[in-house]
Amino acid sequence: MPPVTTALIVANVAIFLLQGLAPQIVVPFALWPLGSSASGGAPFMPWQLFSYAFLHGSLLHLGFNMFALYMFGSAVEHVFGPRRYTIFYLVSVLSAAITQLIVAALTGAVYPTIGASGAVFGLLLAYGMYFPHNRVMLLFPPIPMRARVFVVVYAVLELFLGVTGTQPGVAHFAHLGGMAGAYLLLRFWRGGIRRSSR
Repeated sequence: MPPVTTALIVANVAIFLLQGLAPQIVVPFALWPLGSSASGGAPFMPWQLFSYAFLHGSLLHLGFNMFALYMFGSAVEHVFGPRRYTIFYLVSVLSAAITQLIVAALTGAVYPTIGASGAVFGLLLAYGMYFPHNRVMLLFPPIPMRARVFVVVYAVLELFLGVTGTQPGVAHFAHLGGMAGAYLLLRFWRGGIRRSSR
């Protein structure tokens, strides 16, 4: 694995283990909506825009995100290089957080958001753009498809689940926000990174 992807996986696993020893760290470092302290939640703090992405709610949650980080992040880091990859990852984290704050403000929901999924969806978008013809396997059901089709399917599914509220407790719009931030950054960088022919 390339260095930044390795470091991110190690950091996420280490923090998850720390959560098991000191679960109280989740409250100040999860992403809380603006003004949430007035509604019974913890206060929003600026560092939460990034810290939330290193916390996970369960071993399954962590495992899924780290597997996706390994699968897509390794390939994307080889394309971008460590510096741009780090910037790309953090921009996806930030855009997912901002999207979640906007959605929370519009809906009045008061609950914390945790997990690297927003960044993972940003990496998924980049993977689909730079490796569009690579085969990716859906987990449920196990259907192989081209990466660019996989990205579109997942984006449409996230939008559907977010709008309908079919899967409560999951920040679907944050996932889409991670994708949106990733796309805007790639547009900003267009011409600076050559597209893979694979």
